Amino acid sequence: MDSCYPVKALAGHMGELLNKDINLLFVPMIYSLPSFLRGHVLDTLSCTRVMMSVENIKAGFLKERDEFKERGISFVSPFVPFGEPELLPKYFWESLKHVIPNLTFEEVVRAVREGFKDLESFEREIRSKSLEIIKWCVKDQKSAILILARPYHMDPGIGHEIDAEFQPYGYPVLWYNYLPLEDWLLNWLFGKEIEEGIIKSPFDISDVWISSYSSNTNEIIWAAKFSARFPWITGVIRLSSYECGMDQPTFTPVQKIVESSGTLYFKFGELDETKPAGSIKIRVETIVYYLEKYSQDIIQRKLKRLGPIPKELL
Repeated sequence: MDSCYPVKALAGHMGELLNKDINLLFVPMIYSLPSFLRGHVLDTLSCTRVMMSVENIKAGFLKERDEFKERGISFVSPFVPFGEPELLPKYFWESLKHVIPNLTFEEVVRAVREGFKDLESFEREIRSKSLEIIKWCVKDQKSAILILARPYHMDPGIGHEIDAEFQPYGYPVLWYNYLPLEDWLLNWLFGKEIEEGIIKSPFDISDVWISSYSSNTNEIIWAAKFSARFPWITGVIRLSSYECGMDQPTFTPVQKIVESSGTLYFKFGELDETKPAGSIKIRVETIVYYLEKYSQDIIQRKLKRLGPIPKELL
């Protein structure tokens, strides 16, 4: 059975690093991930296949001889829960203290704190940009496209820059994991369902997805709900790479969530190493045709369900 593309990419990247002038190769096995949905779902676990691929790839470099030892490289791959930042310093320090002389626990604590601080700052900035795009759509009565994928599809080699293909046609692109999270916006989109007791909060996905353990799956499901409600997202594009077993159970639920609101849904599946530029261009042109034909009707239908537009969007 062929491996999924991201795992193959990781194997190639690790092999490339072995030829660099390094003495430490740090590749943690990430068990869980930070997520804005944490506390509203059962867990925020990472993909088990990608997580355990670190050990599988390592075994390949040890099969005939110890490639790490021959190059004087220490290979460190701790099992770490990024979804629980308070535990990270302990995991990191325990794995690194034997290979980095004089490393103190306090240094690791500070490094983790600064890392999460920068991550939060980056996410705030990107979500702010998404809100700017949304406000522009409202002001000019334009529609936007939402990408549902995995974070690695932002890599041009894995995602084939499909998202960028739509921008020359005047359609701004939003990514599922960086949608704006302002209270006034979420209350406008989900408030009625909370009042009716269908969901407990704007981040509750239990009405459509009970097995909410996987971080990426949870966020894709939530973003599908967001797109089904937000008027100016009139097209949703799903990207998936070859052999992604984690994605497959979500295809039908996500499509149903999106299409239940009349929002247009499209899918590019089994993306792998090849980039069929011609077929991508034809599909993009077809999608643009449907967006141009139906977007204004979709916007008006969604607005009728939601009521007055919040003043913050105007």
